[in-house]
Order: sequence, then C-alpha cells, then structure tokens
Amino acid sequence: MPSTRPPNARTPSVVPEQLGFAGMPERLFVCTPSKLGAFADCPRRYRYSYVDRPTPPKGPPWAHNSLGASVHTALKNWYAVPVESREPGVLPRLLKATWVREGYRDVDQERVTYRAALRWLETYVHGLDPVDEPLGVERVVATKTAVLAFNGRADRIDSRRGADGPEAVIVDYKTGRSGLDADDARGSQALALYAYAAQRVFRRPSYRVELHHLPTGTVVSHEHTEESLARQVRRAEDTARDIMAAEKAVAAGADPDAEFPTNPGALCSWCDFRKSCPTGREAPAKDPWTSVEHLTLTS
Repeated sequence: MPSTRPPNARTPSVVPEQLGFAGMPERLFVCTPSKLGAFADCPRRYRYSYVDRPTPPKGPPWAHNSLGASVHTALKNWYAVPVESREPGVLPRLLKATWVREGYRDVDQERVTYRAALRWLETYVHGLDPVDEPLGVERVVATKTAVLAFNGRADRIDSRRGADGPEAVIVDYKTGRSGLDADDARGSQALALYAYAAQRVFRRPSYRVELHHLPTGTVVSHEHTEESLARQVRRAEDTARDIMAAEKAVAAGADPDAEFPTNPGALCSWCDFRKSCPTGREAPAKDPWTSVEHLTLTS
C-alpha cells in the first residue's frame, strides 16, 4: 500500500524507551578476587593498580611473593608429569625450573629459602595419590551475575565423591608464615567465588573449600551452603558497585583522593605503592626479604 506520509516529512525521533532500552542495566564489572580484594583492603591501592594511568611506580619485588609463585608453579607442574613420574624425586628439578630469584637479601638467604620450600613440597606430595587427576590445576573458572563478570584462577579443583555424587572441591595453597584456621577458609571471599563459579563451569555441586598451608602441613576447610555462597556473591557485588560509583565520580571530575581514600593499617608497610602514597610513607618500611627471614633462623 502506498505511503500516505508527505514526501518531505521528517522521521520522528525515537527515544530509547520506545526501543526497550529504558532502565538498561549498567555494564557488568569485570573482576578477579585480587581486584575485589585490593579495593576491600584499601581503595587507594585499588586506584593505583587499576585506575591511574600511568600506574605509579611499584617498590621492589617481595621475596615472599617469589617463594609463593615458585611453589605454586612446581605443584602445577607436578600434575603435568606422567603419573609414573609423580614421586618426590622429581621435585628438585621441578622447583629449580620454576624458582623465582627476586626479592631475597642475598644468595645465602635464597638458598635457605629454596631448601625450606623443597622440604614443604616433599612432605606435601607424600600425602597425595599420584594417580588422582584433579578437575583442574591453575584452572580459570568464570561466571556472571547481575553485577559481576567474574573470573579467577583456582590453584586446584579436585573431583571427590560426595553424598549425592561427584563434587568439585576448591583447593588453595598457602606458603605464608602465619598458620591458618577454619575461619580463614570460611571467610575467604575468593574461595567462595571459585566454588560459586565452579558449580556453573562443571555443572556439579561445589561447596567445600580448603586451604593447604604447606609450611605446617595444615589443611583447614569449610563446607559452604547455597546461602553462604550467595552471601559472599552479594558482598562481592556490593564491592563492585562501590568501585563503579567511585570510578564514575572520578570520570565526572570528582577528587580521586576523596573517592578512593586510604585505609591506614599494618598492610601499608607491605604495599607495593607505599612510596607513592602519602599515608603509606608514614608506615614503617619493610625490606623485601623481611617475611622470609625466619627461615634463615630456623633452617
């Protein structure tokens, strides 16, 4: 049927509501556990890490980070060797191949720390069944909520038999000086988010989370419920909303220092950005090797 509109008539404007765009949700907040944790620990550290460009200069590498990375990668590679080779005798080769040398006071301290790490690994793998194949090692799991686009790399995800069938168990390795207790596993937002995402990736229940402290051989665990996982997800979403509001305010011209305030405390001495932060500069400085000095005293 021929159009009855005059040939020179203008097309009326179409407002977003007419296209169904009214009330569109804001973009999802793309995050990892470390990104959420940075803001929770100190909004200013989050800003230095993820907002400011160029990123402020960081301090020297920390020996405890080098130690943790070395041990984690050695355990990852343990599961990459053939089953018949998964025995303690391969650990020196695996650890040497992954050893990170940064942050130590000197060669002697590095050597002592290496020997301690090797002892931890040898003791730990004695308790592992070499034929067990985890669901994932250094496995990325990801999921979305109404607010978050979450992804994270779990140290290990085990397949274990539960009361109702196979379950995914989240395992996180720890190499820090301090011991752990059940509250550390229960309160860990990162572990809860891994479990929440693992349920969706592997399509099986995932409620049990474990922290494996290699220096002491301690394993602490927590059995989540749907309700407790949901609480941790809501907590993560609340953090994400706070971050997005602060970023939006800064983009609109607000004072970055006011939107991303400091959170003074013991962590200031260990912050990578201590020298860039006026508050951090007031905290006692730590040498990069401070947290591994006890190994020199006890080895």
